Amino acid sequence: MRFIDTIAQLDAVYDADVVRASLTKVADHLTPLYRKWIEAARFCVLATVGPEGTDASPRGDDGPVVRVLDARTLALPDWRGNNRIDSLRNIVRDGRVSLMFMVPGSDNVMRINGTARLTADPHMTGSFLQRGKHPRSVIVVTVDEVYYQCAKALMRSDLWARGDESARVPTAGQMTRQMDAGFDAETYDRTYPEQAKERMW
Repeated sequence: MRFIDTIAQLDAVYDADVVRASLTKVADHLTPLYRKWIEAARFCVLATVGPEGTDASPRGDDGPVVRVLDARTLALPDWRGNNRIDSLRNIVRDGRVSLMFMVPGSDNVMRINGTARLTADPHMTGSFLQRGKHPRSVIVVTVDEVYYQCAKALMRSDLWARGDESARVPTAGQMTRQMDAGFDAETYDRTYPEQAKERMW
């Protein structure tokens, strides 16, 4: 197998004509319509980079997944997870981030590239109070670029139209037992949904 090792080799494979809209759609701030789209998203993927490599983390909420503070700034609460805090460690050491926002039923994906910082300021964390709880920290993102992605990937995958396909894949318990032979996969899979309800926020 031959690999592409230079930009010149890469350029030789792809057309030189960039689709005009892929450039003109890029903004350095949240336009009114981009803001409306992002405020409708309950789910995004946060990508970070650090000394150990890259990390991508799903983020979700039962309302807007981020709060728009102004046209250049977003706030993303860090709700309870597994306490690995890989993304947060990366942000402290290297602020570069990308976020991809999805809205069920839409084949478009909204992308934000920018820089992030963390705050545990009580005023900010307390402003996200939900169900009597607040996040330990909030990721504050400065927007450098915002644009919608080409819809073809979601169209090809028919992501929103095929229904529940989870029966075709291993459960979380089964995958954990693969790495830890003594793990009680059946109990974990049976009890996790109820346990998680108490630790969502």
